[in-house]
Amino acid sequence: KMLRRVLCTVLFMGALPSLAEVSQGHISVVLLGATGDLSKKYLWQGLFQLYMDQVSSGHSFTFHGAALTALEPGQRLMFDVLKKLACPPDESPNRCAVLKDQFLKLSQYHQLKTAENYTVLNREIETLLHQEGLKEAGRIFYFSVPPFAYTEIARHINSSCRPPPGAWLRVVLEKPFGHDLESAQQLAEELTSFFREEEMYRVDHYLGKQAVAHILPFRDQNRQFLDPIWNRHHVERVEIVLKETVDAKGRTSFYEQYGVIRDVLQNHLTEALMFLTMELPANVSRAEEVLQCKLQAFQSLRGLDKNSAVLGQYQAYASQVQEELQKAQDYISTTPTFAGVLIHSDNLRWEGVPFLLTSGKALDERVGYVRVLFKNRAYCTQSETLRDAEHSQCKAKQIIFYIGHGTLNTPAVLVSRNLFRPVMPEGSWREALGQSDLHIFGQPLSDYYVYSPVKERDAYSVLISNIYHGRKDFFITTENLLASWAFWTPLLDSISHRPLRLYPGGVENQHLLDFEMESGEVAFTLAEPVELLKPSRLMPSDYRTTQSKFRQSALISAWSEDLISQLASDIEKTASRSVARSGQFHLALSGGSSPVVLFQRLARHHYAFPWKHTHIWLVDERCVPLTDTESNFFSLHSHLLQSVRVPYFNVHPMPVHLNQRLCVEEDGGTELYAKEIVALVANASFDLVLLGVGADGHTASLFPQSENGLEGAPTVVLTESPVKPHQRMSLSLPLINKAKQVFVLVLGKGKHDITILLSRVGHEPRKWPISGVSPSSGQLVWYVDYEALLG
Repeated sequence: KMLRRVLCTVLFMGALPSLAEVSQGHISVVLLGATGDLSKKYLWQGLFQLYMDQVSSGHSFTFHGAALTALEPGQRLMFDVLKKLACPPDESPNRCAVLKDQFLKLSQYHQLKTAENYTVLNREIETLLHQEGLKEAGRIFYFSVPPFAYTEIARHINSSCRPPPGAWLRVVLEKPFGHDLESAQQLAEELTSFFREEEMYRVDHYLGKQAVAHILPFRDQNRQFLDPIWNRHHVERVEIVLKETVDAKGRTSFYEQYGVIRDVLQNHLTEALMFLTMELPANVSRAEEVLQCKLQAFQSLRGLDKNSAVLGQYQAYASQVQEELQKAQDYISTTPTFAGVLIHSDNLRWEGVPFLLTSGKALDERVGYVRVLFKNRAYCTQSETLRDAEHSQCKAKQIIFYIGHGTLNTPAVLVSRNLFRPVMPEGSWREALGQSDLHIFGQPLSDYYVYSPVKERDAYSVLISNIYHGRKDFFITTENLLASWAFWTPLLDSISHRPLRLYPGGVENQHLLDFEMESGEVAFTLAEPVELLKPSRLMPSDYRTTQSKFRQSALISAWSEDLISQLASDIEKTASRSVARSGQFHLALSGGSSPVVLFQRLARHHYAFPWKHTHIWLVDERCVPLTDTESNFFSLHSHLLQSVRVPYFNVHPMPVHLNQRLCVEEDGGTELYAKEIVALVANASFDLVLLGVGADGHTASLFPQSENGLEGAPTVVLTESPVKPHQRMSLSLPLINKAKQVFVLVLGKGKHDITILLSRVGHEPRKWPISGVSPSSGQLVWYVDYEALLG
């Protein structure tokens, strides 16, 4: 009776207080991929640490290593790893030797390749427990295998290797969990057909790093100090950084698929971001409350676009890919090995605070940290050399969760002495003294209260312990996973073919990867040196169009990003001229998706815009409440109005909602809007009207064969759209044509066909309403991006 002999030996060594406690039940741990790199480096050591920690808990254990390798060679490989297991330095040699010997006796190897193999494993576990008279408490299956194998393994476990009723099942999954939102959803759907949510533990090993794991407890235990300052009024910025000196050599197959954002930012650094930005639950020990607060924090994040990131690739990467993956010599990889991403949260606590997430390979040092830098409004008259760090308000104020490596070479929590002395748990963290010659972020270590763990623990040991205890808040739920991918996928899509900054690697990078924030975007500080560029590579900016006219009117064309920038600048110039001339600027804006990027550009870049003297009008509106997401006004408010200072009485939404009903002709909404225009806009002539073009040639809410608004007296009309919501309110074509200037914005490949058609047809507004736009005494300018113009 192998298991009973082990238990008796441990009892004899004094590890267990009584045999009665053994009856708490038996736990079987199955490590799939038992001979792989991750298992060799971390997982077996983590399981041995679990055994050492829990041998006196009352549970008994068996450990089952499993892989595709046949029985005899698999056994040899696995036991070669087990023989090298080590105890912590504070463990007595005698106890260590006994526990290691018992761990080896409790471990066995299985080949798990077929459905029958899983059935046999299940039978062996049941037989062993029956022989020993033990009740099964639960089973842990640790998937240290590639994600493509998850579904088949899950099917086998679910069909023939589940524990009996009353015992729990915990399935541990290693990243990557998908490549983008769609693949993550697909993998999640497959797994949830076999396992319940509470049975799945998705590992992000950074949640086991001691400094990261302590962010929430630190915030909780220091609420009295942090509550007044943990917000946008006091925090200047937050940096979440993981730098590596190693490159991707030997891993280019993985890296070509994933790159640095998927490998590090979407998971490790995002999880740290959540711990910083989420609202604290009443009880940080309750996993459900923590996970709910994390989801709310995800929902507050502002969407990313390609201007939210700077990207780089170390120079040797391309040749490594060519060599390892047998690519042609002219193969060019667009995989980033360095990324700096600027993130904003739109909740009230963090609005306006920049969060910088940075990671890369072949950098100057290996270090990881989370740094919260506070604003400093003090001016100190006394010279710096005479100031006491503990009381000087002029020294930098920061809290740093130091993940490891770097200058300190240990996990640590640092708090500036001129902030507060933090409360730290005595049993697990201790104040570190001495080392005054070290400097962190330009300040001597003596400027900080410094705390390090009493006992350093490997991240996987921490996580395996949390799996054993069922602590779900240290793992990634399905909701959490999909929220993260929903946030990152739009950025990944937008940068998939973007040129990368090449960097030499290591200390030679110097300032090449430094970047700065401006108006909600990031850009490299230095221009890229010519010698690092590949002039043979033709980039989109190298293309130019020679057209300057479209339908006998002015044409401005560029790639969409440059086009929007030009359009925003032209609108600002028009506004400034109008205000200088008449003291006000009347701007009528269309709805739809095309202007959204323009609204965002105006909000984030044009701080000199004369908003105080600007009146905002709607060109058209859908007959829905103004708070409905389908409303053009709702979109305008979300992307522009809430971010700029337009006087409330200068904003003129269309009155589609009168007498608690929508767009009823008898309510006279069109007449009300027309009267408001006549009363405020001289000669009912807007200074500028911005229009779009539908794929069918409609503009504003004037559709082909429209009964209203294409001709007659200038007015505001009700129209019918061929798509929902059908009812619309719109400025008429004659009213639009009274404007001093009309700008037409056309974006995307989807508008290529109508753009070509419009270049050939004449004035036929009943067929194509946009063809009827021809200001009687004003100027018409077309802004058409290359995709719409050239296809």
